[in-house]
Amino acid sequence: MPLALLALAIGAFGIGTTEFVIMGLLPEVAADYGVSIPTAGFLVTGYALGVVLGAPLMTVLGTRIPRKRMLMLLMVLFVAGNVLSALAPTFGVMLSGRVVASLAHGAFFGIGAVVAADLVAPEKKAGAIAMMFTGLTVANVIGVPLGTFVGQTAGWRATFLIVAALGVLGLLGIARLVPEQPRPEGVRLRHELAAFRNVQVLLAMAMTVLGFGGVFAAITYITPMMTEAAGFADGSVTWLLVLFGLGMVGGNLVGGRFADRALMPMLYVSLGALALVLALFTVTAQDKITAAVTLTLIGALGFATVPPLQKRVLDQASGAPTLASAVNIGAFNLGNALAAWLGGLVIAAGWGITAPNWVGALLAGSALALAVLSGALERRGRRGASRVVAGAGTAAGAAAEPVVVAAPRR
Repeated sequence: MPLALLALAIGAFGIGTTEFVIMGLLPEVAADYGVSIPTAGFLVTGYALGVVLGAPLMTVLGTRIPRKRMLMLLMVLFVAGNVLSALAPTFGVMLSGRVVASLAHGAFFGIGAVVAADLVAPEKKAGAIAMMFTGLTVANVIGVPLGTFVGQTAGWRATFLIVAALGVLGLLGIARLVPEQPRPEGVRLRHELAAFRNVQVLLAMAMTVLGFGGVFAAITYITPMMTEAAGFADGSVTWLLVLFGLGMVGGNLVGGRFADRALMPMLYVSLGALALVLALFTVTAQDKITAAVTLTLIGALGFATVPPLQKRVLDQASGAPTLASAVNIGAFNLGNALAAWLGGLVIAAGWGITAPNWVGALLAGSALALAVLSGALERRGRRGASRVVAGAGTAAGAAAEPVVVAAPRR
């Protein structure tokens, strides 16, 4: 494994911690600022929308900057946003800090995925992307539970100061371990934008929005769901998040391995199983043991889709992958924002604390339908190309066959 992948994983660890730790601290933040849980959920939605907007914006701004330097600048922005969140005197300032930190998220993972893929052989690209995303998943095993514990005992502001320190560590790792990569010559913004005319790129991004949105519909409100429905104590949320994180780590690695072998079948299986498990979560959330098992499965199945979806975009946007890769990271977070908003709506409507699971099941099922459509279109395109090639071969053979002309009789 190239050491540069380790450096990217360190940066991903810090970003993953700040993205997910807010879910374990939502009640504490809401109580501190005197807002409701659905209102506090805007800290998830705002971060996600910041990623959606920041991913293309920061990537476009960085087209004239070498990739390593751009990754370092993004980590500086990430640190600044988390310091602002930690010191925020009002909920509005806290939300602003979340948005500032989020602007670095999409571009970091988008550019980082391209860098990771370039470091290895073509047949190992999905595995390299998965290795970088391992930092994100390990954050949910170590960073998020630890941050939740610190936030519940020493105050949530201490958690965000620690996250800022993780960002500094990621910055130093990138500076030390990532090799210099000059800006690709001949790549222009119009070339990058051309990738979005490919229907398969758009379908992959739509799958990302809906599939990962299914995960966040449940996870955004996991703390009140586990305490109110399953009956766990507040202190149990930490180890429940560890289980979710372990599922993420396993699912991410399995997804990366099988995406290099059978990408579309991997998506069919993971998205279908995710929709089913989310639907069952409305029932299993009523019992401690089944709730914990289901939570682990959601983490595994949700992150099993990440490497294949990211590789799908890189493959289909071949030749101009940087912007498409970053926008797809934004698509993950657009799904997060959509799901957090919809989950808050169904809770506020009085449908119960487990109602967001139905939203998640519907979103994941819709992603599966798009995956089936994408696969069908791809197979049709291959058959059409085969017929064209066969027809051209037949025509060429006919043209090469000699023409015999009968001699006139005397």
